[in-house]
Amino acid sequence: MSSHKNLNALSAGGLLVSLGIVYGDIGTSPLYTLKAIFNSVIGMPNPQVITADLVLGALSCVIWTLTLQTTIKYVVLTLRADNKGEGGVFSLYSLVRKNAKWLVIPAIVGGCALLADGIITPSITVTSAIEGLQLKFPTVSVIPIVLAIITGLFIIQQFGTNLVGKLFGPIMLLWFGALGLLGLLFVLQDLTIFKALNPYYAFNLLVNNPKALLILGGVFLCTTGAEALYSDMGHCGRPNIQISWIFVKIMLILNYLGQGVWILKHGNYDATLNPFFEIVPAPYLLFMVALATVAAVIASQAMITGSFTLISEAVRLNLWPKVRINYPSNMKGQIYVPSINWILWAGCIVIVLIFKNSGRMEGAYGLAINLAFLSTTILIAAYMKRKKVPLYAIGIFLAIYMALELTFLVGNMSKFLHGGWVTVLIGSALFTVMWSWYVARKIKNRFVKYVEIEDYYQIINELSEDISVPKYSSQLVYLTSANFKTEIESKIIYSIIQKEPKRADVYWLVHVDVVDEPFTRDYKVEFLIPGKLIRIDFKLGFRVEQRVNLLYRKVIEELVKNGEVDITSQYTSLNKHKIAGDFRFVLLEKHLSKFSKLSFYERTIMDYYFILKRLSLSEERSFGLDSSYVNVEKVPLIFVTPDDIELNRLPI
Repeated sequence: MSSHKNLNALSAGGLLVSLGIVYGDIGTSPLYTLKAIFNSVIGMPNPQVITADLVLGALSCVIWTLTLQTTIKYVVLTLRADNKGEGGVFSLYSLVRKNAKWLVIPAIVGGCALLADGIITPSITVTSAIEGLQLKFPTVSVIPIVLAIITGLFIIQQFGTNLVGKLFGPIMLLWFGALGLLGLLFVLQDLTIFKALNPYYAFNLLVNNPKALLILGGVFLCTTGAEALYSDMGHCGRPNIQISWIFVKIMLILNYLGQGVWILKHGNYDATLNPFFEIVPAPYLLFMVALATVAAVIASQAMITGSFTLISEAVRLNLWPKVRINYPSNMKGQIYVPSINWILWAGCIVIVLIFKNSGRMEGAYGLAINLAFLSTTILIAAYMKRKKVPLYAIGIFLAIYMALELTFLVGNMSKFLHGGWVTVLIGSALFTVMWSWYVARKIKNRFVKYVEIEDYYQIINELSEDISVPKYSSQLVYLTSANFKTEIESKIIYSIIQKEPKRADVYWLVHVDVVDEPFTRDYKVEFLIPGKLIRIDFKLGFRVEQRVNLLYRKVIEELVKNGEVDITSQYTSLNKHKIAGDFRFVLLEKHLSKFSKLSFYERTIMDYYFILKRLSLSEERSFGLDSSYVNVEKVPLIFVTPDDIELNRLPI
């Protein structure tokens, strides 16, 4: 525990690491934010002349969005909602899920939006960076280079990124230093640009400009990486993020102001120009393109890694089908989810091929993060209520941020036909998976019948001693969903006693409970029938890998060592040599009976669930069980009893 605290303590190393991990996304936003804003202003219909008030208003919107959205909401408020040092939408949801059942909806929407962002971020950032080459080489083909970089990025994920990750901090320090320096060189040419710090110019623009909503859609891009501040808290720690943000924000604002000065001095601004690259001195253009590309890759890497973490949490919170999760290195937090990796890769390739340039991707980009922000606002309000924050303070928080983010949402929806539809399509597809998996579990639980296990103590004891029944296994293990030691699923009793009666020396019931804390690894043992029926309850954090096989064997080793159980084989020939008995797991796999009485909605959900289940990892593999000693028994979700069938006997 102390090492975890030391890792997150304020330090020079921690500050450098936070630059590399946390700020890739928000740090690359100057590549396209002002370009998106002014392209919407000069675009059809009703193109506008770029005036000083327009430039100051746009910059003021950017500065105050960074202040209200990123600084106050995330850096000051949201980072306080840490779950044993961990952050992110599902960490936050696990803290508040007992407050109200409906909070699963914003959690799922936020998770889906962040996954969609994991597809759009690599596409837009890498494309924006490589497009800088066209200033020096106008005929260069951008798309093949972008596709090659993105493909290479996803290929290396399977090998782990800890070695590359050590370079991220210094590279991003260089990147932010370059951003600030480039901006400062232009700011010194016209100090009146500092008027943009006055929120009056933002207010004036939003009230009086007919294209205010379109402008807001572009402004929102400046804060797209804010969610990463919270998601990566576990890697860097709150103090390191809060202090490093001061430096990052100053560098970003200097760069935006510098781009603003350039735009003021060039009345012939058109959609082919990117103010970011225009403020780079010609001799340094190729270096800046290269640095921007590396920064874009780092931003993409952070989103990909975040997507892996998100999915692993969703699996353990029963919001996503079970998928294979690999651990390519021993570094904390280093995971690799092959299925998600290649889904993200395919999504990036499709987006690059559909839109072909970064300008067309901007509409899709803002909408994804906007939905994530709204979800976090709702969950943070629930967290504030849980912490007994005064209701008036929660009301003020909700009023400010719901108004702000809903306004941004309207602005982003104005770009729906220009790319926003992609986000809605991707997010909706992901939502159907998460929602169906969540609801299907609720439906299944409704039909699980529990019985009092005490009623079967005698028969289980006698069955274990009955030599007329062939021995099924020395140690027989069932995974149970019963939360209380007094209960057991009727299907497990049916499996032991009626469906091929299973004699064993010892029967084990193993229950896994996913708790709201991230890294809990607790267990307790209950001896229901001493030496015959034993129950193990694991309490695992939502970030702990559920390798039941290894966890179970570890507990057995401790019980044997303490003399609490004897797992020596009872076969005479093996017993005298003190050979350990065999272990066998039995998994009960539910299938949907055609007699099931479900509504059309529930039937559709369950049909979709079973399709997803076929595509996902099997139960034995998801629990880390060796298939050579696992028996899978198929049982109907709903048993049909004779009472459900009406027959009419005809007279002879």
